Amino acid sequence: MDEVLIKAAYPGCIQRTPIAHTGKEYATVEDANTESLSFPVASQTIAETGDLLTEVVRRGAQQLLIQAVNDEAATWIADHSQLTDEQGRRQVVRNGRAEPRTVITGAGRLEVAMPRVHDRRLEGERERFTSKILPPYLRKAKSIDELIPWLYLKGVSTGDFTEALQALLGRDCPGLSATTVTRLVSTWQDEHDEWSKRDLSGKHYVYIWADGIHFNIRLEEDRQCILVLMGATADGVKELIAVQDGYRESEQSWSSMLLDLKHRGLTVEPELVTADGALGFWAAARKLLPGVKEQRCWVHKTANVLDKLPKRLQSQAKDMLHQIWMASTRKEAEEAFDLFLATYEAKYAAAAECLRKDRDVLLTFYDFPAEHWIHLRTTNPIESTFATVRLRHKKTKGNGSRRACLAMVFKLCQSAEKRWRRLNGHALIQDLIAGITFTDGEKTKAA
Repeated sequence: MDEVLIKAAYPGCIQRTPIAHTGKEYATVEDANTESLSFPVASQTIAETGDLLTEVVRRGAQQLLIQAVNDEAATWIADHSQLTDEQGRRQVVRNGRAEPRTVITGAGRLEVAMPRVHDRRLEGERERFTSKILPPYLRKAKSIDELIPWLYLKGVSTGDFTEALQALLGRDCPGLSATTVTRLVSTWQDEHDEWSKRDLSGKHYVYIWADGIHFNIRLEEDRQCILVLMGATADGVKELIAVQDGYRESEQSWSSMLLDLKHRGLTVEPELVTADGALGFWAAARKLLPGVKEQRCWVHKTANVLDKLPKRLQSQAKDMLHQIWMASTRKEAEEAFDLFLATYEAKYAAAAECLRKDRDVLLTFYDFPAEHWIHLRTTNPIESTFATVRLRHKKTKGNGSRRACLAMVFKLCQSAEKRWRRLNGHALIQDLIAGITFTDGEKTKAA
């Protein structure tokens, strides 16, 4: 740090002291109003770095950090000031500084010479001063530990890590490299294994959304299908329930997931499950959740129907489909449903049949509170999360292994979970649990 800045902040006496074992110089401030502080003298001038603002921020952060750890040590010594020997000398005193170390923070690399505290009492009575601000062996701020997985999950490939970190934290950032990601992915895999074994006893998910996403794995021929379940609790809070590697979206894969959830204590069936038309999931759900009501996802259904129509008709057909699921009552939705079939079944029987075959389960949401419809008609709560997953996968050209891909999806879903919003009208969930029925979104009577 330049002496000009030190003098501006501390008008007291300044001495330059070489540190023998490092060959670096430290400017020591001795002032009546503060503890003795030691600042490393900057090895680069502002002219060399070419960024005045960043350098000022870094130096200011370094100054504050050094002041904070010195204040912490002074407070600890003051708290032990009553400890004296027979001659009245204090037993807990300052004892110079430790070897300077570099800490990587959001402001860049900061060098700090930690204050030492000496406890003169006998062995067994001594206490060791440990800084809570800068614990021993800490080399990176927690925000930096969180930065690396954030960059990786948002699509920065391992090959671009060095460049990205230098732009954010400055040059020479030891310990922040592509190899760090390899260790992180291994940690995430262990976290997912542990999370997948957690106890679910007492959990009650009133609504559940189910979906699957497919990935290309670079080192394998077959595509990977990851199955995801999320649910809404009795308080209307959305939670991630399960993330599991499956074989396509087969009945066996979904059955394995549902059986595992039951084995771990999830025994209360939901009121409604929303999913796309994947036959594997519904075949498994009808066997293992026999009493649950079914809701087909309108986004998936719309895409499937439009795919069977000429492009020139898709805009009009899409508007007509919206008229069905946006209707305020089931009767109006039925009328709009019939109109669509009458319009297209003569010339485009496949599109009409695609819609007709799921008629009942497309309109199930009318038997639930109107405030919940926006959440229940589609699997968007999961799809919006998958959008981030697909973006990251596309940018990095996929994962090398199935397990690494599963760990990545798990961490992205966990990250997205923090931003999932509570259900509208969540207080109405208690009415559903109490057995009150709803018609066209309005309460009718107790069951």
